[in-house]
Order: sequence, then structure tokens, then C-alpha cells
Amino acid sequence: MIFFRSLTIDSLLNAADCALRTLFAKPRAALACPTLPDQTTDLSREERRASAALMRVNHVGEVCAQALYTSQALATRNPALRAHFTKACTEETDHLAWTANRLAELDSRPSLLNPLWYAGAFGLGLLAGRLGDPVSLGFVVETEHQVGDHLQSHLDRLPPADHASRAIVAQMRDDELRHADAAMAAGAMDLPAPVKGLMRAAAKVMTTVAHHV
Repeated sequence: MIFFRSLTIDSLLNAADCALRTLFAKPRAALACPTLPDQTTDLSREERRASAALMRVNHVGEVCAQALYTSQALATRNPALRAHFTKACTEETDHLAWTANRLAELDSRPSLLNPLWYAGAFGLGLLAGRLGDPVSLGFVVETEHQVGDHLQSHLDRLPPADHASRAIVAQMRDDELRHADAAMAAGAMDLPAPVKGLMRAAAKVMTTVAHHV
């Protein structure tokens, strides 16, 4: 309760605005969507379905990234770290837009449970932030490393002919690992192995459900 009393109206409004824009507005990327201009994507119905399921999972990951970075920026009392989280959140908006647009191109839709995913990720980010900046940054490092591994696995699973999705996923993987390196340089602590295991288990539940719903 004391924590919420310490927040300004502006910070709470910004957090609410991010949630509404992430869940209900069309995201707009600052950077052009990655492409492989020399490669043409021509997919069968089954390949489109397989790609759409994977890109839906990736879109959920970006919804969660918006929630995590927003809540961590809200929780920290360090202005420099708040700016760090806000910048990372803005960069993740590109990923959110790219995956949303790719889903539309594949004649598919985002997860129906995105509000639930957002709320859960926001709560985790807020908890990590209240445990202290080194823990919060360590949470970023572990999250981004797990996301990087997850995206690499999608490169292995996407249909070989889906060059459009593969270009997006490859760029996202590189960006996520860069965010992990930045968080490490900012003073992240290495989280205990049981915490990493719990994060992995939670991510497994989310990705499995989002693959279908």
C-alpha cells in the first residue's frame, strides 16, 4: 500500500496507457519490419497454420514484454534505470507490431488470453522490481535469455519456406539477447536456479496454451 502511495498520478496513467495500447490498439513500429528481399514466401495451408501458431506465441511474448518493462519502470526508484526500462519497452513495441502484422498476413489472430498474459507479466515485473534493482535486472537477463532460446527453437520449427516470419524471428532473437546484455551491464544479479526453473515452467505453460488459444 505504501508503494502505491509513493507513485505519481502520471506514472500510474502511463502504465494504464501502455496496457490499453498494448491490448487494444494497433501497434506501430518505429523500425521497418525485417525482410529477406531475395526470398519469396509461398506457403501451403498447413504451413500457414503452423507459422501462425508460432507467431501467435511470439506475439504473446511481446505483450508480456510490454507488461514486464512497464511494471519494472513503475517499481524502480532509480530514474536512470526507469529510463532504461522505458527505452527497452519502446524497442519491444517494434516486435509487437511486427508479430501482429505477420499474424494478419497469415490470416490468423492474436491469443484470446492476451489480457490475462499481460496481467500476469505485469504482476511478476512489479514483484521483481520491488525486490530491488539488481533482482529486477536479473529477471530481465533470465527472461531475455529464455526468450532467445525460445526464438531460436522457432527458427528450427518454422516452415523453411516462411522467409517472412523467419526474418522477423531472427531479428527479435538478436534484439532480446542485446537487451539481456544491457541489463547485465546495468548491474543484474544472477538469479537462483530454482527461480530460473519456475520462470521456465511458467513460460512453458504460457507458450503451450497460446499456441492454440
